[in-house]
Amino acid sequence: MSTTNLEPKVLEVLKDKIQLIHADEGAIYLVGPIKLPVELDGETVIFQWYCWLNRCKVTENYEEIIDQLSSARLAEYQQSSVLVYGDFKNADEALVRMHSICHTGDIFGSKKCDCGFQLKKSMKNIVEHGTGALFYLANHEGRGIGLFSKAMAYVLQENGYDTVEANIGLGFVDDSRNYGDAIKVLETLRTKPVTLMTNNPKKIEALKSAGLVLSGREPMWGGKTEFNENYLKTKIRRSGHIGETK
Repeated sequence: MSTTNLEPKVLEVLKDKIQLIHADEGAIYLVGPIKLPVELDGETVIFQWYCWLNRCKVTENYEEIIDQLSSARLAEYQQSSVLVYGDFKNADEALVRMHSICHTGDIFGSKKCDCGFQLKKSMKNIVEHGTGALFYLANHEGRGIGLFSKAMAYVLQENGYDTVEANIGLGFVDDSRNYGDAIKVLETLRTKPVTLMTNNPKKIEALKSAGLVLSGREPMWGGKTEFNENYLKTKIRRSGHIGETK
């Protein structure tokens, strides 16, 4: 039963901007592209922005999906999205960053981690390269434990725990992130090989296990401060990240 009473013109505009992607469970609904002017190093750069939503219902009747949104309380949850630059679909070479949301680093500019640095650096790299995509993964906070649990992990870290010990001490595994939906969206936007910007071999393995072809890896080290030096060392020593080359 319709609850939003969509105007015909609204659905007419939206229908060509929504794609159905079959997921392992349910469906992914991808909306975009949407022109997004972004301030980057004092200049305005035009990206193409997409956002996606995973739902149990699988249908190409998008009015049904839109009708459900007003009662789904989506503002209480996070949805992931992707910024695309250049001819991502057809270019021979393209950069990709699978960036896990970091509320403290990306928004507040916290120096306890290098996330904010990696976010801006990956965007700059994509623009300089000419094409690429930045996937912003909203259910990855704290390597998958969520923001509230991350706050408790920070309390533990202030009392001598490293990042891995804090997650495990709260009953979590070190890293519970899943890249399945992001990979499905990537496959929809591009079929050619990509160069992955990461220091994390688990991200490389996730893409390879899904059958994606990687043309290379670009390291993402930088942003070191007195506040995150031990955090960066723990990434290498405890989480298996590929060390910085000299």
